[in-house]
Amino acid sequence: MIAHKQTWRAIRPSDGAEFAFSPDGIMLVRRAAIEISANCPREYLAIIQKCVDTGWIQPVAYVKDNEYMWEKLQS
Repeated sequence: MIAHKQTWRAIRPSDGAEFAFSPDGIMLVRRAAIEISANCPREYLAIIQKCVDTGWIQPVAYVKDNEYMWEKLQS
C-alpha cells in the first residue's frame, strides 16, 4: 500500500489577495488572525501591538496544497 504524502502551503499577509477570501463575493475574510482576550492586561496588549506593528508577530495560514490548487482553479 502506498501512502499519499500530504503537503501544506504557508500563506502570509505579504501574499496579498491569497491571504484573504470572499465566501459570498462581497465580504473579504482573512485566512488567519490572532485574537486577544478582552481580559488581556493593557500593558501586554501594548507589547503585542508593538510586535505586530514591527512584523515580529504575523498571522500565518496553512492550507493543504490540493485545497489551495482547487481554490485557484475555481477562481
